[in-house]
Amino acid sequence: MTIDRRTRPPKLWVAAGLCAAIGVLALSLNGGLAGAIESRLAGSAQLDYLAVPTQRHPRDVTLDGFTTELSLKLAVDVTKRINASIKVCSSCHGLETGVAAVDIALSDAITLRAGRFTPSFGDFPDRHDPANHRTSDKPLPYDMGRMLRMREWNMSVLPAPFVDNGVQVLGHHSISDALELDWAAYLVSGLRASSGASDIDFMQSRSGERYYVDNNSQPTVGGRASMIMLGDRTSLKLGVSAMVGTGDPERKLDYLLLGVDVVAKLGNLTVRAEYLLRRQRMGFGPSPATEYVYGPGSTGGWDPYFLKDGFYVVAQWPVGNFDLLARFDGMGRVGNVPVGSALKASSTIVRSTLAASWRMDKRLRWKASAEWYQYSDFADDVALHLGVVTAF
Repeated sequence: MTIDRRTRPPKLWVAAGLCAAIGVLALSLNGGLAGAIESRLAGSAQLDYLAVPTQRHPRDVTLDGFTTELSLKLAVDVTKRINASIKVCSSCHGLETGVAAVDIALSDAITLRAGRFTPSFGDFPDRHDPANHRTSDKPLPYDMGRMLRMREWNMSVLPAPFVDNGVQVLGHHSISDALELDWAAYLVSGLRASSGASDIDFMQSRSGERYYVDNNSQPTVGGRASMIMLGDRTSLKLGVSAMVGTGDPERKLDYLLLGVDVVAKLGNLTVRAEYLLRRQRMGFGPSPATEYVYGPGSTGGWDPYFLKDGFYVVAQWPVGNFDLLARFDGMGRVGNVPVGSALKASSTIVRSTLAASWRMDKRLRWKASAEWYQYSDFADDVALHLGVVTAF
């Protein structure tokens, strides 16, 4: 039986239905219409223009021109210990559900989260909304669609936000006035890949057209821990993250994600740095010699794994109504590549960025940046961003 897409409800109606369902749940848990329910609506919107003066047809290497990012979140305090929230986002991928979850405070220090959310991994995903960071685009290890040569690289190590269905337990503990500990552990559906694929298909992970369901009946396991040390005018946060699972329906293509992050605040100066890697198994068919560029290794066997890693270091310094930023980031990939790929057995990309953000109003900012891309497999490129963002 074929499904007529015209009979499907529009995504806006789906989002409205989810909001209504959460509202009904909140009312029922709080004792009906007579209960006092507090709700909060917040969001951010950014319009960015990307120009690539070194390319005659930038569309061949990126999504250039205008891109709008919208994030809209509704949170409802059902009771003192129960909070329900829904978040929708819109960008080059269209309108998608970013959050549809319930938080239950099991104690003052531990919270249970269930539904659709961003699993805790790394520092940047907590700030992925456009109003929460000062550059128009994201660091290379987390970029989703604005980096140059994104098709050749199959985007980044872990495009942010990575949104998934599952359950997560979060904890926060104040060890002392100067030391805090945060941790999270979760089970989620996990990254997705097609049978015998050579890499993860991120479209399957975030597209409602593919359905927000598990594709292999096996959850991904992950967690994060961070320690925060506080001083009078300084602070230091150290974090580690991990995630392991399989992506394909047959549960053969396993992956491992690891990450470390550091955030240091020294007076007005803020320095952030992260490193993450993904070890990914590729699918080998009956004749890998016709599917992949490089043959067996010295032992005569085919290595089914590749490693993709990335890093970023960004320094931010406020001067009056301006925030000045310098960023250095990059990615690398080591391993076999499918026939037709523009990458080699070892490929790298590094980027240097100078950026400024001007606070025109309490809720309005302008962003501008210049980026210099250096590749191991292509000619260098220059990218220019100009954007405006508002929070409400």
